[in-house]
Amino acid sequence: MTETNWTLETVHQLRTLAREGVPVPVISMRLKRPVEAVTAKLAELGITPAVSV
Repeated sequence: MTETNWTLETVHQLRTLAREGVPVPVISMRLKRPVEAVTAKLAELGITPAVSV
Protein backbone atom coordinates (compact mmCIF):
# COMPACT_ATOMS: atom_id res chain seq x y z
CA MET A 1 0.00 0.00 0.00
CA THR A 2 1.35 3.40 -0.98
CA GLU A 3 1.23 6.07 1.69
CA THR A 4 -0.06 9.41 0.49
CA ASN A 5 1.53 12.39 2.19
CA TRP A 6 -0.81 15.29 2.91
CA THR A 7 0.91 18.66 3.10
CA LEU A 8 -0.60 21.55 5.05
CA GLU A 9 -1.37 23.22 1.73
CA THR A 10 -3.22 20.17 0.42
CA VAL A 11 -5.19 19.76 3.65
CA HIS A 12 -6.14 23.45 3.43
CA GLN A 13 -7.35 22.95 -0.15
CA LEU A 14 -9.28 19.84 0.93
CA ARG A 15 -11.01 21.72 3.78
CA THR A 16 -11.86 24.65 1.50
CA LEU A 17 -13.32 22.46 -1.23
CA ALA A 18 -15.32 20.42 1.31
CA ARG A 19 -16.69 23.62 2.91
CA GLU A 20 -17.77 24.83 -0.53
CA GLY A 21 -19.76 21.62 -0.95
CA VAL A 22 -17.63 20.21 -3.77
CA PRO A 23 -18.37 16.46 -4.20
CA VAL A 24 -15.62 13.99 -3.27
CA PRO A 25 -15.00 12.76 -6.86
CA VAL A 26 -14.38 16.37 -7.95
CA ILE A 27 -12.09 17.02 -4.97
CA SER A 28 -10.27 13.81 -5.90
CA MET A 29 -9.65 15.05 -9.45
CA ARG A 30 -8.59 18.54 -8.35
CA LEU A 31 -6.13 17.24 -5.77
CA LYS A 32 -5.02 14.38 -8.03
CA ARG A 33 -5.65 11.79 -5.32
CA PRO A 34 -7.76 8.63 -5.19
CA VAL A 35 -11.36 9.01 -4.00
CA GLU A 36 -10.60 6.60 -1.15
CA ALA A 37 -7.70 8.77 0.06
CA VAL A 38 -9.87 11.91 0.00
CA THR A 39 -12.71 10.15 1.84
CA ALA A 40 -10.31 8.76 4.46
CA LYS A 41 -8.69 12.16 5.07
CA LEU A 42 -12.08 13.87 5.40
CA ALA A 43 -13.09 11.24 7.97
CA GLU A 44 -9.80 11.71 9.82
CA LEU A 45 -10.44 15.46 9.95
CA GLY A 46 -14.04 14.93 11.06
CA ILE A 47 -15.45 16.62 7.96
CA THR A 48 -18.65 15.34 6.40
CA PRO A 49 -18.27 15.36 2.62
CA ALA A 50 -20.90 16.75 0.27
CA VAL A 51 -23.26 14.15 -1.13
CA SER A 52 -22.64 13.34 -4.80
CA VAL A 53 -25.76 13.60 -6.92
